[in-house]
Amino acid sequence: MKLNTLLFLSILTVFTSCSGQNNSHTADRLTIITVGDTVKELGNNLMVVYQDKKNNYWFGSWKDGLFRYDGKTMLHFTTKSGLPHNRIEEIKEDKSGNIYFNTSKGISKFDGQSFTTLSVVNSDNEWKLEPNDLWFKQAWDSNFVYRYDGKFLYKLLLPAHPNYANPYAVYSVYKDSKGYVWLGTNPLGVCRYNGKSLDWISEEDVTELHDGPANGVRSIIEDKDGYFWFNTMYRYNIYGNKTPLKNSTDKPTFYSRAKSIGSLDGKNDTKLNEYLSIAKDNNNELWIATYMDGVWHYDGKNIIHYPVKDGSKDITVYSIYKDNNGDLWLGTHETGVYKFNGKTFERFKP
Repeated sequence: MKLNTLLFLSILTVFTSCSGQNNSHTADRLTIITVGDTVKELGNNLMVVYQDKKNNYWFGSWKDGLFRYDGKTMLHFTTKSGLPHNRIEEIKEDKSGNIYFNTSKGISKFDGQSFTTLSVVNSDNEWKLEPNDLWFKQAWDSNFVYRYDGKFLYKLLLPAHPNYANPYAVYSVYKDSKGYVWLGTNPLGVCRYNGKSLDWISEEDVTELHDGPANGVRSIIEDKDGYFWFNTMYRYNIYGNKTPLKNSTDKPTFYSRAKSIGSLDGKNDTKLNEYLSIAKDNNNELWIATYMDGVWHYDGKNIIHYPVKDGSKDITVYSIYKDNNGDLWLGTHETGVYKFNGKTFERFKP
């Protein structure tokens, strides 16, 4: 029988809002927290891994809400605990240590005691670039991106693409070393918000203007040399602080590109031309998670393949994450979370 822990009784507070068409600064609404359950095991459908500043691990599911592990106790949170939905898309943290969970029905803030579902402000005038803002991809509303300034969650309509009339979705958000925000989209490639405008990269390797399923740009990262990777077989020189990449495109753009690791796995039909997630280890070397072909480690010269298995069965991988200690974790669709032991990825069991 589950033990009921973290019993939080909160008074539902009604806040006064400022009126205005499509710009209602409604404050956050507080959800009553009733029960967080102590459990002995993690779930299977765990797609997102995050370690907060207090070293608690958070594991987000697409079906079963959240699990939090502090090294001793495992707690399980669902809609009964105050979450707006049990599908978790993103986990982020602000400078004060508040944790944010992007769900299929809104973004929830956890202050260590209670969950608060952030109220949304519709405003096309709030495209701004502030150092402490949190940006969220759309997980529960199409054709928008979300910016949280610590007080208000702004729902920002995505500007029209110059060569595409239909709506598009944001699949990933990344803040680069200069503080600019990158949006990985489906199907239009990737764009950079510099505080004034969106600069688009719409090369064929990042766009998916075709019939059938589209993966979109699900992961963005800068490598140790300052080049950008957009989960494709190319890497991009953006800021011009390096010499042009070999075999780079010769176009009047703000970037150049060249093939990255490509067929260094020795296969003509490489599976490294598109992947779901990428992370840097403590040596700033890249670890690339593919959906059905395990993980690939790239040190800048060589590449090593790490299959990920449940017994003898290859499993599907969704995300890779580096924790505060530099340890690497994998989120999967059906087999829980995996941790790298220095030689292989093994299933994590608290």
